[in-house]
Amino acid sequence: MELLTRAPKGTKDVLPSESYKWQYVEGVLRETARQFGYSEIRFPTFEHTELFERGVGDTTDVVQKEMYTFNDKGGRSISLRPEGTASVARSYLENSLYAQTQPTKCYYIAANFRYEKPQAGRYREHHQFGAECFGASAPSADAELISLADTFLHRLGITNITAHINSIGCPKCRAEYHKALRAYFENYKDKLCETCLSRFDKNPMRILDCKSPICSEIAKDAPRTIQYLCDECRDHFDSVRKYLDAMGISYEVDPGIVRGLDYYTKTVFEFVSNSIGAQGTVCGGGRYDGLVSQFGGPATPALGFGSGIERLLLVMDALGIEIPNNNSKLKIFVAGIGEKADMAAQTLVYRLRKAGIAAERDTLCRSLKAQMKYADKLCAEYSVVLGDDEVESGNARLKNMATGETVEVPLDALEQYLQ
Repeated sequence: MELLTRAPKGTKDVLPSESYKWQYVEGVLRETARQFGYSEIRFPTFEHTELFERGVGDTTDVVQKEMYTFNDKGGRSISLRPEGTASVARSYLENSLYAQTQPTKCYYIAANFRYEKPQAGRYREHHQFGAECFGASAPSADAELISLADTFLHRLGITNITAHINSIGCPKCRAEYHKALRAYFENYKDKLCETCLSRFDKNPMRILDCKSPICSEIAKDAPRTIQYLCDECRDHFDSVRKYLDAMGISYEVDPGIVRGLDYYTKTVFEFVSNSIGAQGTVCGGGRYDGLVSQFGGPATPALGFGSGIERLLLVMDALGIEIPNNNSKLKIFVAGIGEKADMAAQTLVYRLRKAGIAAERDTLCRSLKAQMKYADKLCAEYSVVLGDDEVESGNARLKNMATGETVEVPLDALEQYLQ
C-alpha cells in the first residue's frame, strides 16, 4: 500500500498552493516567445528510440545511461522523451515545415524524462521551456536566440546570472580537434572510467562532459575547441559576439562549454546562476546545423535552447522573488441562510461565474459565522449574505471585506456593480 501513496523517486507533485508559480513563469515564457516571433509546438511524450540515438548521440550519457526505454506491444523500441530538440526536428521533417517560409521559429513547454540521480531543480520527470529556430544560418540568429533567453530571465527577476558562450566548431574543424583530444587523453587512458574509454575513439569530446571526479580533473587541462576553429567558424563566433555587444548583453567566453548532446555545432551557450550551488545552469543551447540532414532531411541550419522550469523556480526562490498569486483573487463570496437562500446562492454564483466573475459559496453546510470565516480565509474582495428577506426583496448588502463598508445592491444588477 505504501507505493500507492508515494510518488516515484525523482518525480514531484505540483500542489494547488504552488501551481500559481508555475502558471506565472509559464505565462512570462509564452509571452516573451510570442514577442520574439515564436509559435507553440506540441509533440508526443514518447518517440522511436532511434530518434534519440541518432539525434542526441549514442555516446552521450543521456542515451547510454538515462533514457526510459521499453518495447511496446508491437515489439517496437520506444523511449520517453529525454529532451525536446530531436522531437521538434522530427516534426519539422515529417510535416514538411521546411517547405514553408523560413525561418521556422517554435517554442514548447513539455515534460522530459531522464533516469538520473535527482538533484537541485532537476528530477527524473522535469519540465522544460524550449525555443527552436530552423532555416537561419546568420550569426544574428544566434545572438537573437541568446537575447530571448536573456529577456525572459530578466523579466522573471533573475538578474544575478551570467551568459557563458563558446564555439565548438563544425565537422571540418572538429576532426582536427578530436585528433588533439585523443593525443591528450592517450596519456591518461589507464585512469579514465570505462564509459570514457568507450568514447575515446568514437567521440572524445564526450570525455569533457563526464561527471566522474577523476575524468573531470583530467579534462581540465585538455585542449579547447576554440583553439581549433576554422576561419568560417571563427568569423561566425566573432560576429555573434559583436551582435551581443551591440545589444548590450553581457557574456563571458567560456572555452569549457561543450554541452552534453552530440548534435551541437558552432555556437553553444549557457546561462549560469550562482544562487543554487553547483547545479547553476538554468538555460543552455546552441546551434545544431547538421541535425535535420542527419535525420534524412535537407541541409538546414538550426539552433535552440532549453530551460528547466524547476530550476528557474529554484533560483527565483533563492533570490526571494515574490510571484503574484492571481489564482487567489476571489471577487465575491455568497453566503446563504436557510434552504431557500441556499438555492438562491447556488444560482447567483453560477450566474456571476458565467459573467466572468470569480465567485464562491459554501458547500459544507457551515453556519453563517463559519461561512464568513471561510470567506475571509479565501481573501474574498466582497461578500453578500442571502436570507429569506434578501431572496424576497431581490436586494442584498454587499460588503467590502477590507474596509467593512456595505452598500445595498439589487441582486440582478450585481454583475454590473462588480465589473
